[in-house]
Amino acid sequence: MLHQRVAERSETAVATGRLLSVNLPCPGVDLRDFLTFSRGTPRFALEQRCGGPAVAGAGITAELVAWGDRFTSIEGQTRTLFESALVDGDGPAGCQPRLFGGFAFQDDFVPDNTWTIWSPAWFVLPHYQFALIDGESWLTLNVQVPADDNVAETLFDLRHALQDRCHELQSHARQWSERPQARLRTLEYPMARATWDDMISTASGRIADGELQKVVLSRVAEARFDRPPDTELALERLRRSYDNCWRFLLEPCPGHAFFGATPELLADVQGRNMKSMALAGSVARGATRDEDETLARQMMADSKERHEHALVVKTMSRRLASMGETKAPEVPSVLKLANIQHLHTPLYCRLNKSGGTLSLVKLLHPSPALGGTPRTAALKLISELEPVPRGWYAGPVGCLTMQLDGTFVVAIRSAICQERRMWLYAGAGIVAGSVAQREWVESELKFRPVLSAMGLQEGQPD
Repeated sequence: MLHQRVAERSETAVATGRLLSVNLPCPGVDLRDFLTFSRGTPRFALEQRCGGPAVAGAGITAELVAWGDRFTSIEGQTRTLFESALVDGDGPAGCQPRLFGGFAFQDDFVPDNTWTIWSPAWFVLPHYQFALIDGESWLTLNVQVPADDNVAETLFDLRHALQDRCHELQSHARQWSERPQARLRTLEYPMARATWDDMISTASGRIADGELQKVVLSRVAEARFDRPPDTELALERLRRSYDNCWRFLLEPCPGHAFFGATPELLADVQGRNMKSMALAGSVARGATRDEDETLARQMMADSKERHEHALVVKTMSRRLASMGETKAPEVPSVLKLANIQHLHTPLYCRLNKSGGTLSLVKLLHPSPALGGTPRTAALKLISELEPVPRGWYAGPVGCLTMQLDGTFVVAIRSAICQERRMWLYAGAGIVAGSVAQREWVESELKFRPVLSAMGLQEGQPD
């Protein structure tokens, strides 16, 4: 069956051809099969938490880049790309063409040695897409053709090419070639403890003076290996240990990858239904069940942690108020991850109108959980105090559908890899009453997901 999806015309981007997309079932193939088979090409993935749908892509059919008013520009380019798209196949909505990508943390992002090939906003439509939805695997092929192309003949050829690709994937399923494990050469934490203490002291002083109520400060770790790390193996480890997080991979070219396992959803929009969350306030996991529950109760009763969390809930709810009816529980719950516990409040909004995801992403980013409040003062202080630019760390990453719906998560518990070199990021929220030692320990906990995904723990090989 041939379905036509026509999106609203935009004058902010130039169409480069008509988009054709075909899809078919591809049983017996999982996400790791697809990513492993696609080694040596650009690769992308977003896995929903707790066994939800997983989508991935390989190769590039279309690429969108934006500077300046980046959210508006990407939205316009997306509308133009999909305005005359033809989708052939009976697959679920999850296997229709989608863009993978995201945004740098700051609007004034400038590529540096760490983020050499990245831009303030960047999205791709993959050549091949994979989707795992309700236990069923689907494969999609996206191509752009001239407007006067013979659609029927091209679709016939595409279906055969996609069937061939599916058979190749099935024949290689579960036959992952084991690559030599990358061995750690060095792991360094460039920021001295005294520098961190000075940063917290400065931030605390600004908070006491009433300049702001909260700011999130981060630090980095640098790892060097004897060979490029195995990215899909790292994602597999994150899947096993952090199933209640969203896992993401953006690899614009082989060996240059941004990936992680984040517990924080920024915006999930489906029509007029929108979900987000407030995630702030942290404590370590206990060694025993009783100790774990004791730590959780202490966090719930800690005035500093509850204050930090309340600031995020209040700010996020205020930003969403103009968009529609917003609901949130009055009391936070505890979200338990493998290595840390957080105070968590889900946010729901029935939007006044269905305008897509990017307007919500622009409204909410950066959330107070990763920037601070007030937003402008917090961002200014972050730029002033942090010695290493964040790049895409703590920025929104995710997927956009043909209808401009989609899911965007906050890119924390993450790392950027360049061949044999990797930078890891971790941050902590600073409010009135924050203590530098506690925040240092908290940031150490937040390095652990990627360290463990690389087969390391506290800098030592497993």
